[in-house]
Amino acid sequence: MGKRKLEGQGNSAAQGIYNRVVKRTLDILIALIALIILSPVILIAAILVKLTSEGPAIFRQRRLGRGAKEFTIYKFRTMRVNSEHSGMGVYSDNSDPRMTGIGKLLRKTSIDELPQLVNILKGDMSLIGPRPPLTYHPWPVSDYSPRQLRMFEVRPGITGWAQVHGRKDVEWHKRIELNIWYVDHVSFPLDIRILFVTIGKVFTNAGNENKGATVTDDKTDQAV
Repeated sequence: MGKRKLEGQGNSAAQGIYNRVVKRTLDILIALIALIILSPVILIAAILVKLTSEGPAIFRQRRLGRGAKEFTIYKFRTMRVNSEHSGMGVYSDNSDPRMTGIGKLLRKTSIDELPQLVNILKGDMSLIGPRPPLTYHPWPVSDYSPRQLRMFEVRPGITGWAQVHGRKDVEWHKRIELNIWYVDHVSFPLDIRILFVTIGKVFTNAGNENKGATVTDDKTDQAV
């Protein structure tokens, strides 16, 4: 994996305190409370996944986190085992034959993301932040430009600024630019705004389906 330095513009002192202390404290408290309150939902989801298809209830996948370092993300398994590199690959819609029946429901309701509360407690992720990309998609970390690497200056999130601007149908160059904007403007009011917009999108299922490839061949427009 590439070891290029993350070149940022630097956050203000207030942003630094919020990121290091306040945001992390809130993440831990919210994750703990959510795990307690949602434990019946989590247990039922795990049982349903196990009963309706062969394989583990939890899907583990390598992603890029803060500092572009790899970590293992947790999700409820929504596809049949070993589906990641078959069929449509990283892209999937509601008609994808690799998806299980219960998997469609878990994705539609975003319940499949709940195990990431454990990632938050471990320090891999935050509640709000750029969604962590795969280690190989949209491209390997060695192919990110110095500007694009700025999206890794904060912990990745369960939801983020790019998600409230289109979720899964935003092209990756635009998605990265939205993530960089978040890095430069992170604050408590912004995180609250993202949280409430996300809740609305979850209830309406807006933008929660891949509509095809979201990576263009030309990376020169915003890669410098």
